[in-house]
Amino acid sequence: MQPADVGRLVGVSDPRLSPDGRRVAFVVSRVDLEGNRYRRSVWLAATDGSAAPFPLTSGEHGDGQPAWSPDGSRLAFTRSRDGKHSLHVMPVGGPGEVITVCERPEAVEEPEWSPDGAGIAFASRERTGRYSDGDDDRARPPRLIDRLVSRLDGEGWIVDRPRGVFVVPADASAPPTLVAGGAWDHNGFAWAPDGLTLAVTAATGEHDAALLDDVHIVAADGTGERRTLTDRGLSHAHPSFSPDGTRIATLTDDVRLVPSNGQVAVLDVATGEQRILTAGLDRQCAPHPGARSPLWDGERLLFATEDRGDVHVHRIAADGTGEVELLVGSTRVVSAYDKVGDTLAFVASTPTALPEVFVRYGDGTERQLTTLGAAFQAAVPAAALEHFTVPSPAGDGDVDAWVVRPLGVAEGDSVPVLLSIHGGPMAQYGNSWFDEFQLWAGAGYAVVYCNPHGSTGRTEAWLRSIRSPEAAEVPGTGWGGIDADDVLAVLDAALAREPSFDPDRVGVLGGSYGGFLTSWLIGHTDRFAAACSERAVNNLESEEWSSDVAGTFRHELGVSHLERPEVYRRVSPITYVRDIHTPVLILHSEEDLRCHPEQADQLHLALRMLGRPVEYWRFPEENHGLSRGGSPRHRVQRAEIILDWFGRHLGGRRPEITWDHPSRRS
Repeated sequence: MQPADVGRLVGVSDPRLSPDGRRVAFVVSRVDLEGNRYRRSVWLAATDGSAAPFPLTSGEHGDGQPAWSPDGSRLAFTRSRDGKHSLHVMPVGGPGEVITVCERPEAVEEPEWSPDGAGIAFASRERTGRYSDGDDDRARPPRLIDRLVSRLDGEGWIVDRPRGVFVVPADASAPPTLVAGGAWDHNGFAWAPDGLTLAVTAATGEHDAALLDDVHIVAADGTGERRTLTDRGLSHAHPSFSPDGTRIATLTDDVRLVPSNGQVAVLDVATGEQRILTAGLDRQCAPHPGARSPLWDGERLLFATEDRGDVHVHRIAADGTGEVELLVGSTRVVSAYDKVGDTLAFVASTPTALPEVFVRYGDGTERQLTTLGAAFQAAVPAAALEHFTVPSPAGDGDVDAWVVRPLGVAEGDSVPVLLSIHGGPMAQYGNSWFDEFQLWAGAGYAVVYCNPHGSTGRTEAWLRSIRSPEAAEVPGTGWGGIDADDVLAVLDAALAREPSFDPDRVGVLGGSYGGFLTSWLIGHTDRFAAACSERAVNNLESEEWSSDVAGTFRHELGVSHLERPEVYRRVSPITYVRDIHTPVLILHSEEDLRCHPEQADQLHLALRMLGRPVEYWRFPEENHGLSRGGSPRHRVQRAEIILDWFGRHLGGRRPEITWDHPSRRS
């Protein structure tokens, strides 16, 4: 794979089964490199494989989020085009035309039909009065910042654009009605079976202190007072009503002791009594990305889990009895799923295969419905990889690790190595397709990566092991402790098992928390020939106030920067900048709100003042997710910058660069 091959990538997501289970709608996304944009369309496939999948929409616009009407005759979908957002309804398998149900200045998200098919609920941001003064922000009144989380990466300011829940007639006979609004974001909703109420999740005025969302019941016509079901003990997201309307299933998170594994819970609608169903599983039951509402299957619930690099689909009895049943397993990552009757549709990928749509039938057999990635993979063969485990230096279990073998390397050649570190830290490298690893292997590098302590996919004890040693509850080693020891142990094991891997030509790279650990490692060892620290946290103290999630690190670390600033400084890579002698490539996006560009500025300034080898690139109009969802051209240029950098320092193949990169001037 070469950087320009990013333009060939095809993505599949969001499968939704028709009420009779015979058809599945899903979303196909393509990269338009020439147009520097992404194109999305809604597709349809027969679940018995009797007909080839085909597109329902043209794919010229950003179409997505399909939702079937209760009778299966219509399909709702959203569209984003030239900064405008809309909701549409199309007939499926019968006469009629596409109806534009509503248009909004903000994104329309999560459409869900009312049980009688007369209305559609959706989420969208509601602009406050200050936006009535036109499009010139210089003419608008100032914003009042009255909470910690006032903006979000990729969204911008949200303090004056709270996310609400609306209901609109499916025939477009009236404008949308705001049924759940207010100052705080609503992050999930579900219709009650009687169609009279909805369950919504939202914070209240204590959000800054508690960092949690409660479950509320609101009237579908927007009248009356909301009723709060939960008692602020846990945070809730993604509600779904039981078929009889007496219970609500949600995903919960214990924000009283962060980090924690998300769990599946069931609430009694009448009393608010709550039962946690999955605590005994001790795995992350709210995968990110890809978490969805627990799916009712009679008296059982479907949910996904992260487990040592895999994401699987499980089922459990809604009353908490019996064993957890594995429905979709194997070495792969399930990123989305839906179930109707005995038919389960899901999207899955492996490390060497792009995501595709599959179905699992009641007898346990599976069928692959799509082969949309076949053309890409025929033209761009995937590098092989191997999973292995390494005993953690902590002595409490094995670290899951992988190595992707390089392409185009002759037998007997010495091979340069890239050690890649994932972000989070509450995340995992999965057994799924990852374009970056294929790019690095395509340039002749062996890629080594792992899920160290602090990663998801393991127990809460593993997850919480990198809390600060000073934490009053569940103290750990702190960032840069056992997590750093784990990744170095994995690197040592990879070098020991592969004599062709050159220990003198090893680079390290990572983004976000992975950027933190990259900066940390090169400040504590000189074993790397070069490094790439991307969208990194370099100063934990300033990150606590400059991030869009300001104030959350006190929960993750277990100690406040106001009470113990020395703890934050001790675990900040910038504190050890004088010990950095490794050549460093710094990459950052100018619109990054999760890790503000000041994090990169601090590292760059210090290294320049110290006369150390450093190269710093900033990407305009991009946010924290540049590597995954940035503009196609910037994604290609980013890959070329990284490969050129490591090519100069490690000897891997350098890319041919056609834009104004300094390497073209020399």
